[in-house]
Amino acid sequence: MAREKKVEHYDVVVIGGGPGGLSAAIYAGRARLKTILIEKGLVGGLATYTNEIANYPGFPDEPKGETITNLMKKQAENMGVKFKLTAVKSVDLMGEEKVIETFRNKYIAKTVIIATGGRPRITGALNEDKYLFDKGISFCATCDAAANTDKHVVVIGSGDAAIEEGMFLTKFASKVTVSVMHDEGIMDCNEIAKAAALANPKMEFVWNTVVHSFEGENHLDTVVLKNVKTDELIPISCDNCFEFIGYLPNTELFEGQVELTNRKYVPVDEKKETNIPGVFAVGDVTDKWLRQIATAVGDGAIAGTAAEKYIAEEEIFNDKIMQKEHPGLIYLYNAVDNDSREFLASIENIENQFENLVVNRVDVYKSTGIAEKLNVETFPSVVITKDGDVFKTITEMCADTISDTISNL
Repeated sequence: MAREKKVEHYDVVVIGGGPGGLSAAIYAGRARLKTILIEKGLVGGLATYTNEIANYPGFPDEPKGETITNLMKKQAENMGVKFKLTAVKSVDLMGEEKVIETFRNKYIAKTVIIATGGRPRITGALNEDKYLFDKGISFCATCDAAANTDKHVVVIGSGDAAIEEGMFLTKFASKVTVSVMHDEGIMDCNEIAKAAALANPKMEFVWNTVVHSFEGENHLDTVVLKNVKTDELIPISCDNCFEFIGYLPNTELFEGQVELTNRKYVPVDEKKETNIPGVFAVGDVTDKWLRQIATAVGDGAIAGTAAEKYIAEEEIFNDKIMQKEHPGLIYLYNAVDNDSREFLASIENIENQFENLVVNRVDVYKSTGIAEKLNVETFPSVVITKDGDVFKTITEMCADTISDTISNL
């Protein structure tokens, strides 16, 4: 007999505990929303594997990534955020209430923030798992370039990211050896990047090669390449290796519900909202240009704030805007528009004419959430409701027309 799952209700469920998820949880907790963060692995995400972080604002002493994310976790806990270390098995995000299930629990949420991050694509070569992240294999030149000052590094890949990151590494490293699987002169990057790389005196290329194995006692010291045409094994002594062969977002859980790009990233708007109302996404899982701790934290700040606004607007919409007891008038206006402001006086006069009329004034300057729920795109507009449903939407502001419409309800 299957064990019945424990059901818990939350305002916000954050799925994923990297910097983006932690930042979102901090903002949600600060807004006094009941918040839980669910993480299947290590709180802090991939950032915890970075030995030194030199470019995160406010930390000049180049701390480990784990140092920063541990402080974020503590701050979230101080805000009342609950943490659950377990894997999410399934989600149902389409309804007004979002359902997130783990092995033992079912979480019902008003909003969900997806912060599941991603993972670098790896080569699958021999011994690779022994040297991932802090033992010789890296995936972020911005993060780890300075630590490779005056060192010899190997770069795997020849796409735009590999070549551009490889050139960035030459600002620090003494030598950058690039393994390219194609014939000499052929790369997968754009022509401008290729020309610049070929002209860079610090860059050398080993053509027609893929990685055969990674070697080293406690830290990587040799990348063994294999010639794809002759099967010759070519050992390259080095200090570290950077792999730039792609990145895989962790979005499998959301396929079929949340809209994804053709590369499986989550597209979001400026509020980090997905195509599903009340569902937000932040950090490396989103379709964005720069994936860094600083940008993930910024995403989280936006999503945590947007979730709070969404919940507030939902409560106002259900309890006040679409109330069923009396006829309703919703005036949707932009406070920075002079005509919108001037018509407020007419709205007040109409309110005084009808004793049982419930009037709500909604300023769309900072948020159009309620307007979107009412399918209104033109401002100012008036929406008349009856029995909790939209009766008529008026976009031409005429006090007499509005009054006559209410009289005929």
